[in-house]
Amino acid sequence: MADVFLLEWTFTPPDFFEEAVTFTSERGSISIESGRAEARVLANLYPPDHSLRNQLHEELNARFLAAQVLGHKAYTLSKSTLSRLHPDGRRDAWLFAEPGMLTLSGGIADFVVHDASGRVIRDTRKERIERRIELAQRASVFITDTVANAILRSYSAAVNDPKNELVHLYEIRDALSQHFGGGSAATAALQISSAQWSRLGQLSNNEPLTQGRHRGKQLGVLRDATNAELTEARDIARAMIESYLAYLHADKK
Repeated sequence: MADVFLLEWTFTPPDFFEEAVTFTSERGSISIESGRAEARVLANLYPPDHSLRNQLHEELNARFLAAQVLGHKAYTLSKSTLSRLHPDGRRDAWLFAEPGMLTLSGGIADFVVHDASGRVIRDTRKERIERRIELAQRASVFITDTVANAILRSYSAAVNDPKNELVHLYEIRDALSQHFGGGSAATAALQISSAQWSRLGQLSNNEPLTQGRHRGKQLGVLRDATNAELTEARDIARAMIESYLAYLHADKK
């Protein structure tokens, strides 16, 4: 039995992924359950400069960023502790003085639909978890892509800075427009409707909303965005992120 490096993280809320999940990568696997995550790496594959620790953290955080896109729920994720486990039971530990990351929380209502015989034909919780796992996997693969990294972090900023939520959501549209050379090219490449593209622009730029981009031009008539307007903007931004990650995934094949 060989020495193993054990990396362990804590996160909140503990049910952020709703159930135990194991993600695999070229470096091994990361298990996530009840507010804790861990990765085990054979000692001969762990570099002495601890660079792999940082890489694994970025991969894990990418999965949290992707899950946040679907749940619009903030999180905290610690930096990992690090231990070396020896076959004889000895454990060597390293200490790193580093801050974590902070966010908020929200709730989701689920339903299960059965047919006349009692067979489940729709389970929204199961669908959401499967969708989250797929998106998280893609995010971890493409987090080094400049655009993917930017739009995931813009959505995270929208969750954590609600007073400027529409500003941050619009950054996603703006980044995609710049990357593809304009809105028409972006919508064509990502198979997003021009109506969705325009609607996010309208909500972010034209409506007199306190969370929007041009508040200084509409003083005296500003109002808070309604829940329906915020939900609509989030759904459009979410579709853009999922479409871009799917675009990268298809291009890689």
